[in-house]
Amino acid sequence: MLTTALIAMLGGAIRVSTPFMFVALGECLTEKSGRINLGLEGSLVLGAMVAYAGSYETGIAWLGVLFAGFAGLFLGAIHGYICKLPKVNDMAIGIAIMSFGTGLAFFFGKPYIQPTAPRLEAIPLGGWTGDPRLAQALEVNPLFFLGIALGVFLWWGLKNTKWGLIVRMTGDSAPAAKAMGVSVDLVRFIATSIGGFMAGVGGAFLSLYYPGSWNQGLSSGQGLMAVALVIFARWGPLRCLIAALLFGAAGALGPALQSVGISQGYYFFNAAPYILTLFIMIASAQSKSAAREVPGELSVNK
Repeated sequence: MLTTALIAMLGGAIRVSTPFMFVALGECLTEKSGRINLGLEGSLVLGAMVAYAGSYETGIAWLGVLFAGFAGLFLGAIHGYICKLPKVNDMAIGIAIMSFGTGLAFFFGKPYIQPTAPRLEAIPLGGWTGDPRLAQALEVNPLFFLGIALGVFLWWGLKNTKWGLIVRMTGDSAPAAKAMGVSVDLVRFIATSIGGFMAGVGGAFLSLYYPGSWNQGLSSGQGLMAVALVIFARWGPLRCLIAALLFGAAGALGPALQSVGISQGYYFFNAAPYILTLFIMIASAQSKSAAREVPGELSVNK
């Protein structure tokens, strides 16, 4: 029973963590450039709607994923452009973009609530177990592996490449970047746009794989929780991957216990990700290591 619950929790953690992973990596890149984008929740929701609509209209799920990424890119580019204007608060603009993105998704997504769109196929990794339930729990979507590869590439790129140095320098000291001839606004615009693209892809996972449908309550605030996740990971891409899996495990706790017949306290366990977010925010506010590693140009640091 315990083994079954642990494997079910592992499979659930992989599924639940994937959208967290993409949004957190997008926000990590954005904040590394010295900007906060609270609008990634809007990118996530709009990406989910566009992915489902694109998959339904074209019959190709992966085209829906691509369309979702460009929907997130669109919102990220709007955020990046507005924030370069003088006397603009990036956190306030992020909240506005979040409302704009979710509003667009709800308005244009109404015709796609009922129709069934082609979904992303999973890779079966649990055939060795001999148990159909465990085999189903260990079906992994390719987007999970793509997220892992993206996190490793982002970690390597920020640490070892010229563009990584430029992004980090821009996030730590805009005057130093300008002195080196770097266009701070352009770097942040590109970073914010790419971050939005990643969040849009995360939304595609929600509508095309797990839970695998489009409705207006699909996200449940995962885009906002991912911002807390980046702080918890101290702006490190590899730590973002680990933190995403931790959040995913917290989100999978309730269903995993229910799968082995433990239903008492089900709603409490379903609230685990939100409780974890609260504790992370409290701990991060008092964390000296987080204070040392925060990019110097973030608005919360001024």
